Amino acid sequence: MLCSMPRDSQTSPSPFGRTLLVTGPESLLADRAVTERVEAARAIVPEVEISWADAGELEATTLSEMCGGSLFASQRMAVIRSLSELNPDLVDMMVGLAKQPDPEIALVLVHPGGVKGKGLLDKLRKLKGTVDVVTCQPLKAWELGKFVQAEFRRLGARTEPQVAQQLVDAQGTDLRGLVAAVRQLHDDADGAPISEQLVSTYFAGRSEVSSFAVADAAIAGQTTRALEQLRWTLSTGTAPVLVTAALAMSLRGLGKFVTAPRGLRDAELAKEVGVPSWKLKTLRSQARGWDQGRIARALLVVAEADADVKGAAENADFALERAVLAISRGRQ
Repeated sequence: MLCSMPRDSQTSPSPFGRTLLVTGPESLLADRAVTERVEAARAIVPEVEISWADAGELEATTLSEMCGGSLFASQRMAVIRSLSELNPDLVDMMVGLAKQPDPEIALVLVHPGGVKGKGLLDKLRKLKGTVDVVTCQPLKAWELGKFVQAEFRRLGARTEPQVAQQLVDAQGTDLRGLVAAVRQLHDDADGAPISEQLVSTYFAGRSEVSSFAVADAAIAGQTTRALEQLRWTLSTGTAPVLVTAALAMSLRGLGKFVTAPRGLRDAELAKEVGVPSWKLKTLRSQARGWDQGRIARALLVVAEADADVKGAAENADFALERAVLAISRGRQ
């Protein structure tokens, strides 16, 4: 299992009156475990009041307020992150809250793993009657392919084990990067099975694929997604010049698409534009907000950004964000 938890805790009818302890360094899996618990609470109480806090910032009064009853909400949820940073003076209080939980409170505790705060973890793990434990450890190498297959299934996409492993080999072991890659493939496959050719086309190199994901989101006018993808891409060490190259290539491809002769069959159009046929659906969607003039202006923005990241600007990251914003907002 990607995240392990006791069988009885998986079938618990309600998160209220119980504590979920999420522990381990794999943050993606930990975030999902928290999200599932939140969704379980909302399934029972759609407007449930949720309080979030970092353990290191808690005092006895705030902890009591978070985990106690409320005059305004009958059922509440408290999510406390970075449990390893909890003040040692509050350990007994935290254990007491988990041991005798308020029946109207759903408590979630998140510990990043490691030895810090291990004493508290050991005490909480012993409270099997009221504490559900989810352990989120880094996946073994042989588990990554299965993880990717599971991600495709979550999105309703079809693929084979060797294709999932091919994606792992191309993209690396970072789970968030793999999730982003799976989503990108799913979005562009248009319901077709995910093939080795598709993975090869997009994921010949980790830096290249993440850069093209930035370009696709920006051209589609998905500003928030484009900026998030850009920041993630840069955080993985991708050179800024690869991002400007992807932006330029994507815009030029879009330019070829909007100026292509009308009436061409898909195979002919794909050859004219220089893209695989499955990419045409994405281009058709993107082209609705672009004409030749807008594309030309966007290419000028990219040219300026390219000069900036090559030394004309002090902050290459800021120059790229500015370019992504301009392209995204330049769409009609």
